[in-house]
Amino acid sequence: MTIKIAVIQFPGSNCDLDTIHVLQNVMNVEADLVWHNNFKGANYDGVIIPGGFSFGDYLRAGIIAAHSPAMGEARMMLKEGKPVLGICNGFQILIEAEFLPGALLQNEHLKFICKWINVKVENVNTAFTNKMKAGEVLDLPIAHGEGRYFTDQLKELQDNHQIILKYVNKEGEMTEKANPNGSLENIAGICNLERNCMGLMPHPERSSEKILSPYSTTHGRLFFESMIEFIRRNC
Repeated sequence: MTIKIAVIQFPGSNCDLDTIHVLQNVMNVEADLVWHNNFKGANYDGVIIPGGFSFGDYLRAGIIAAHSPAMGEARMMLKEGKPVLGICNGFQILIEAEFLPGALLQNEHLKFICKWINVKVENVNTAFTNKMKAGEVLDLPIAHGEGRYFTDQLKELQDNHQIILKYVNKEGEMTEKANPNGSLENIAGICNLERNCMGLMPHPERSSEKILSPYSTTHGRLFFESMIEFIRRNC
């Protein structure tokens, strides 16, 4: 089966080429970098909305890109059961487009954060975590100024097991110190009810090769392996 994944490029995207590199050269799948106005979801088995500063983060992060024609195409893909992944700014876009609930606010200390952190896998029954183990602790980098997740639907997310990643320490403990941005309940990533749309603030594309990791881990590639496996089974 030939798998084809699109990476959407907006004005201001800056993690798009990193993501394409991982898909093409690490995961060995067919992937295209597609300008947002030219994207047609019917041509692809899945789509990734990468990190960066789409449209310069004017108004607020992700809000302008959320109204791009590309998001209408992505919405149709979701209805067809195809996977849609949003990384960092991509997560912000998914929130603003109402693919996912909640909001991403300025970091608690109002500073841009760029460092390696740990997250704990809370749900492995999704298109992006099926290659992981429940409770597994991953090494991933973050780089954002507006990553503090908030929602007034916390109980609903908890009851529906939509919270996928939480910030933890090396031992897997959810502590205040392990929370880099003040996110509610240390939330680092969530999914939709159907489990085929996920947004996360950490950057898996920057942690898919040992040479990029200070811990010589490749935990980021698990997200892409899971996405590919989901497509093979369901699309």
